[in-house]
Amino acid sequence: MLDYPKIILLKNKEISILRKHHWIFSGAIATRDNDLKNGQLVQVISAKDQFLGIGHFQNGSIMVRMISFVEEPIDRLFWQKKIKSAFAVRQSIGLTDNEETSVYRLVHGEGDGLPGLIIDYYNGTAVIQAHSIGMHQHIEGISQALREVYGKKLSAIYDKSAETLPKNISGIENKLIFGEPQTNLVKEYGCVYEIDWEKGQKTGFFVDQRENRHLFGKYSAGKKVLNTFCYSGGFSVSALKAGAKEVHSIDISAKAIELTDRNVALNASEFKGEHQSIVADVVKYIKEIEQDYDVIVLDPPAFAKNIKSRHNAVQGYKRLNAEAFKHIKSGGILFTFSCSQVVDKQLFANTITAAALESGRNIRILHYLSQPSDHPINIFHQETEYLKGLVVYVE
Repeated sequence: MLDYPKIILLKNKEISILRKHHWIFSGAIATRDNDLKNGQLVQVISAKDQFLGIGHFQNGSIMVRMISFVEEPIDRLFWQKKIKSAFAVRQSIGLTDNEETSVYRLVHGEGDGLPGLIIDYYNGTAVIQAHSIGMHQHIEGISQALREVYGKKLSAIYDKSAETLPKNISGIENKLIFGEPQTNLVKEYGCVYEIDWEKGQKTGFFVDQRENRHLFGKYSAGKKVLNTFCYSGGFSVSALKAGAKEVHSIDISAKAIELTDRNVALNASEFKGEHQSIVADVVKYIKEIEQDYDVIVLDPPAFAKNIKSRHNAVQGYKRLNAEAFKHIKSGGILFTFSCSQVVDKQLFANTITAAALESGRNIRILHYLSQPSDHPINIFHQETEYLKGLVVYVE
């Protein structure tokens, strides 16, 4: 028998949990202990006294995040089983022993049944980001499981959870919790990138665009390319390696442009085309450029963090894409993305349609894009699908 505190649900509120959805909202709870602390493990029980699973409690709209749907202790063996399961998925898709690619996501939150946990693997270094207090309290068990699963292939573990946890929690700092990194260079389809997991965005790299960058390269050979919101220059490097004639990389962050320039330099011996980097506000800059491009990529940060900001976000995506359509040559290709979870695939496609109508350009959709297979979508928790994109041909 488990000795975790119990949370009792209201009548008929167990249905989503029986369907293995990972979130329990505050309005579904009938009773709970008044002294529950954020991050504490709890048992979830139906109104009919049926055991439903175990989760992390946290005061807020989402009050419990489920990490198990069976009656089991959350101990060393639990974390070993979970990390081993996540590793097996990446092994099955050819990422764990790949000479061309040494960076991938090992744990993708609810996608791997572990809400609040992100782990990215960078050529021997695992970078952890906990997005919930409860998950961070297990960092020692998670770290030990990583070491057991990877063995000698793991040289270091870095905890970057200070970026994602509430600022009022004491004692949380970004730090090395195991070993010593042997390198901060990784490969992705043969392209070399420098990773700054200490000061960079997310865990240091936008791992989720790997397959889309690779596809982008295939459309860029011999072309003049514009990479907006370029961050570390992933799309630029892919385009140049594939034989792009000229690539312009734009970001509002001078540090991002410095990282882009370093990544271009790391691969320069394989390039024939020219590269220019520009520090500028993309939204303003794209209205003022006087040249047209063969291929453009729009990969902005999330315009909408919640449902209240969705309308403004959609208008922002529409204006941005309409401007891009004005500066792309006839026969050009546009890669356009949204990582706003509250903007679904159909709404995003409708928004791009509205942008095409506004710009007067005819477009054909060539590809619907999403996140790669190391960012799996949990069939029981559809919110794990967040990245959506289109590749369109512009007349």
